[in-house]
Amino acid sequence: MAKYTNKSELEIKARQLLTQRGVGLDDIAELVYYLQAKYHKNLSMDVCRHNVDRVLTKREVQNAILTGIQLDVLAEQKKLEEPLQKTIEIDEGLYGVDEVIALSIVNVYGSIGMTNFGYIDKQKPGILKKLNDKSSGEIHTFLDDIVGAIAAAASSRLAHSDAEDMEEVDI
Repeated sequence: MAKYTNKSELEIKARQLLTQRGVGLDDIAELVYYLQAKYHKNLSMDVCRHNVDRVLTKREVQNAILTGIQLDVLAEQKKLEEPLQKTIEIDEGLYGVDEVIALSIVNVYGSIGMTNFGYIDKQKPGILKKLNDKSSGEIHTFLDDIVGAIAAAASSRLAHSDAEDMEEVDI
């Protein structure tokens, strides 16, 4: 197993794992657009993509991606001990550890991200609907929450940057 000692290697691996699990930058950017379009008159996908890209540079985010995806993969391979195997396999509602890992991402960008995460976790738009589809045989117990958290964090980042821009105008 390779040792990831510098941030760029860790980031590359996290991005690769997202892609391998069927999640692209644009998929997450679409979630950001879904969350923020009504608040930003001229919001573009480029701005959404930029904010997702910046969130993915954070080490906390990269670690959450690697941890969550690894647990999903191990569950798919039936390599976890019971009762954890079944709990992750069925995405048991009271488990909650998947949300806790996702909240480590959201917490990087404050309370706006927390409310966005709760909302998008209930709505399940876009890629989140696909990740929650159990008929594929793939397990995304952690990944769906991680992707939602990245989108929520990027939305929060966008909101904070807009607030800072407004403060600069008011000065």
